[in-house]
Amino acid sequence: MKKQWVLVGVLAGALIGSDAAAQHKAPNQQPSTAEAPKAPTGEVTLGRVRLPRAVTADGKPLPAGTYQVRVTEQTSKPAAVGATADLERWAEFVSGGKVAGREVITIVPQAEVKLVTKDAPPASGASKVQVLRGNEYLRVWFNRAGTQCLIHLPLEAGGAKTAQ
Repeated sequence: MKKQWVLVGVLAGALIGSDAAAQHKAPNQQPSTAEAPKAPTGEVTLGRVRLPRAVTADGKPLPAGTYQVRVTEQTSKPAAVGATADLERWAEFVSGGKVAGREVITIVPQAEVKLVTKDAPPASGASKVQVLRGNEYLRVWFNRAGTQCLIHLPLEAGGAKTAQ
């Protein structure tokens, strides 16, 4: 009698196992990985921008005023974890033909802009300046043919100085 129950158990296990094997599916198709985002090559002038308040750029004071902003070829070091090296570069604020300050600029491809900010980007070829986070930061945002360029500058205490 014991042999019959063992045989029944083995037979039932085989049937259940074959049913489970029949239900096995191939792994889900994984989405293809996106092509690495491309940054502008070389030095690129983004345009003019008016900073309404004094800020700190690369740890140094940058007075309020109007500046020509350009992206340099130089990538920022050290790179942020998970950042694409080409997308973190130095931007220069130029006044009177001289570099008045520089800061890291983040280049965000159009497909990723919604992951970075909730605000609507400026129109193509335009820029906007926004005071953020309890009046602590100034964001300078350029839209260059759908590629977004963001610079975040800490506001200086008493930021009312004007550029010469």
